[in-house]
Amino acid sequence: MSLFQLPEDVLYLVLSFLDCRSLCRLAQVCRRSQQFTYRDAVWRRIAKDFINTGMTRLGLDLYPGIPLKDRVKVSQNWSRGVCRKDVLLKWKINLLPWIQLDDDVLYLSQAADIGAYHLRGAGGGRFQHNRLGVFSGHEEDVCRFTLTDAHLVSAGGDGKIIVHDRKSAESVAFYAHEQEVNCIDCKGDLIISGSRDRTAKLWALTPKPFGRRLHTMPTDDRVWSVAISPSLCTFVTGTACCEDFDPLRIWDTERCHLVSCLGSGFRRGAGVLDIVYESPFQLLTCGYDTFIRYWDLRVCSSKCVMEWEEPHDSALYCIKTDKNHMIASGSSYYGVVRLWDKRQTRCLQMFQLTSTTSSPVYSLCFNTTHLYAALSSALCSLDFRTSGFRPRR
Repeated sequence: MSLFQLPEDVLYLVLSFLDCRSLCRLAQVCRRSQQFTYRDAVWRRIAKDFINTGMTRLGLDLYPGIPLKDRVKVSQNWSRGVCRKDVLLKWKINLLPWIQLDDDVLYLSQAADIGAYHLRGAGGGRFQHNRLGVFSGHEEDVCRFTLTDAHLVSAGGDGKIIVHDRKSAESVAFYAHEQEVNCIDCKGDLIISGSRDRTAKLWALTPKPFGRRLHTMPTDDRVWSVAISPSLCTFVTGTACCEDFDPLRIWDTERCHLVSCLGSGFRRGAGVLDIVYESPFQLLTCGYDTFIRYWDLRVCSSKCVMEWEEPHDSALYCIKTDKNHMIASGSSYYGVVRLWDKRQTRCLQMFQLTSTTSSPVYSLCFNTTHLYAALSSALCSLDFRTSGFRPRR
């Protein structure tokens, strides 16, 4: 009896015991084996063990349109640092750009405008310089913006928040803070904003009317970062840590009462610059104290469960996660991007995007094949696609 004459459920069970190298060899036996081993179900367990394959810790597939075998192939290059560097855009004056990636569209803020750029080709790699659209309305530079399914919500140095409709030219603007709005997040029907005026404010993302303030939280310090939990029950504020207050605080969204503070003993000036939720109970933070910290609220709120230190003592401006094993961080000098594996204590890979000017990586995002980073005067990319496939030994 041939192996491939077995019932498919039995065959899947047998192949689940094979590693990546063995599966690749099996695919070379015959056409039938090649066709069967190309199925996503065969690679699902292996893909979950690799970095940035689009498989989350909970088993959710973020990129179902791309075969898992191809994603495992590209994952090898992320782990080994095999990539091609490109400069996609340059501008003459130094800015504080912010980027967001939504499928095959990259959104980039430049001064007071936000442009939408189309990514074409396999894996969304070819950058189209002609903008699909421009979102404007701020009188000063855009500080941050965030995306929902229907809206682009931006915060500016003019103290305004603007809610843009992504499918039309309509937008609604309102003054939210007395000083510049440093950070913003939006989930569900909620918007949370933070400002230099030492307050965080919760707003309703509802059309009747847009800009209805729900609560104001005095933070007694400048707010650098905010994030709403996926459960919509709580949100986190990260402050500059220039006063005698804990920089990381969790608030209840219903009454906006302080729920708890994360960590203790932060040194003065250890401001929190970015916060990323992985689940309602797990989040990552980074900032001026050069550490990435991983918090699990089910275990303890007074101490992080893991931390990774930037080797060159640089501030960390931004972080992104694949919601499984990989973290990407942007440093404050020479456009340094680092990849981290949560299962390791040291940095996995380091990429220096500029050697002529010392620019921070203000923002970054990635998919399974590319990483995009916004520097003070350029938008750069790392392309991890190659033709060879060498399974991990």
